Amino acid sequence: MNGLRMYGLLFRASIRSRMQYRFNFWFSSVMLAVISIVEFLLLAIVLLKFGHIKGWSLAEAGWLFSVLSLSRALYRTVANDVHNIESYLVSGELDGLLLRPIPVLSALMSRNVSFRFGEVFQGIGILAVSMSTLMREGQIGWLSIPLTVFVILSGAVLLFAIGLITATAGFWLTRITELQNITEDAARTAVQYPMSIYPRWLQGILVGIIPVGFANYMPGLFVLRGDTGWWMLPLTACIAGALFILALFVWRFGLSRYQSTGS
Repeated sequence: MNGLRMYGLLFRASIRSRMQYRFNFWFSSVMLAVISIVEFLLLAIVLLKFGHIKGWSLAEAGWLFSVLSLSRALYRTVANDVHNIESYLVSGELDGLLLRPIPVLSALMSRNVSFRFGEVFQGIGILAVSMSTLMREGQIGWLSIPLTVFVILSGAVLLFAIGLITATAGFWLTRITELQNITEDAARTAVQYPMSIYPRWLQGILVGIIPVGFANYMPGLFVLRGDTGWWMLPLTACIAGALFILALFVWRFGLSRYQSTGS
């Protein structure tokens, strides 16, 4: 509890610091939203042209896209600099965090807080339109709303765990941008679309090796289509929780092996 309280204090301090440059803060938020909207529009154009992708409608694809966007926005809001740890390792700035009388991870997570208002608003907007369309068609009911919230929260934990494990690799590799491009950016981009469009070997990677598919597609099979049993949702939460615990363990182990770059 002390760690959470300290994180909260540092989080609020970081917000006050970022708000000293309000134009930059709001401009970057809007640009992130624009980028996300353009990504979805590219998918929407294809779906409107052909009607569906491997049997997935525009509304279903919108659900997959928006759920993942909201999960990522939550993760990057509460722990943005976990993704930017390479700069701390290269500059030696991580050494300063080690000297503070607080957990290094809490200090890192609370720095340079980045509110993803744009991503959140566009994610909620696309999700609302998609789910209302599916409800009108009778494909889903009102129960899908709390289930979707559950999936978003589980996905945020899952994405954070994947990001933290990747960040920990920096204690040995230092330069991890290329690795992050694979485990976070490329994998996340891949599951913005229905995974059924990919070959079996790639689906296996996105579910078994980099399990980002459990952030939206796998639980979506149940929430949207009932293709799996109810057990898919607790399985999704268990995978997210287990990966989160593993990420914390790997982080502590990597931190104990950390050697400064001398910068």
